[in-house]
Amino acid sequence: REHPPPAGSRVPGAAPRYSRRTRRVPVAYEAEAGPESPSPKWEPENWRQQLERIREMRRHRDAPVDEMGVDKCYDTSAPPQVMRYQVLLSLMLSSQTKDQVTSAAMLRLRQRGLTVDSILQMDDATLGQIIYPVGFWRNKVKYIKQTTAILKQKYGGDIPSTVEELVKLPGVGPKMAHLAMNIAWNTVSGIAVDTHVHRITNRLKWVKKETRYPEETRVALEDWLPR
Repeated sequence: REHPPPAGSRVPGAAPRYSRRTRRVPVAYEAEAGPESPSPKWEPENWRQQLERIREMRRHRDAPVDEMGVDKCYDTSAPPQVMRYQVLLSLMLSSQTKDQVTSAAMLRLRQRGLTVDSILQMDDATLGQIIYPVGFWRNKVKYIKQTTAILKQKYGGDIPSTVEELVKLPGVGPKMAHLAMNIAWNTVSGIAVDTHVHRITNRLKWVKKETRYPEETRVALEDWLPR
């Protein structure tokens, strides 16, 4: 009686066995596998076309902000330190206030000589009468006095040169800080987002997901907008 050959042995006359594992031959036109390329950054669909339409709509620059915005409210002939202080004050007054009202209030202040020292010497009642009817004028009197005292004591009458320090001042938020950096210090530190920019960018879907507050919108916009 014949027994089967031991496992792994070759039967005489049988065809040789070949491994089922095939060795892949590289093809010349195939690139060698390398590190994965980063996924493309998210950006809104058709945002460039939308931006061009907005620029076209704004080409005449004839809105109140173009003639009476905070960048038009300070005395261009004043010393740089005084000019920067006036920029900051115009920003503080502009919150929840129309450009025309802010511009008129700044003009009345400048007619009295708008400096750190003049504001510190002015009593609250007089300051309130001058800036009225800007929005929340009573609170702004308090914030202006507090901030001006800090500027005098800590910064020698000048304003801080960083966003981090600016937002620590009473009555100064992120939007004001970024605008102050741009107008007063000629430095682009970020996007100034107010309630209007917040609302419009959400409507245009320029944020990856809907945001609830202007500061959230600023972070979302800076994440994808080209520098």
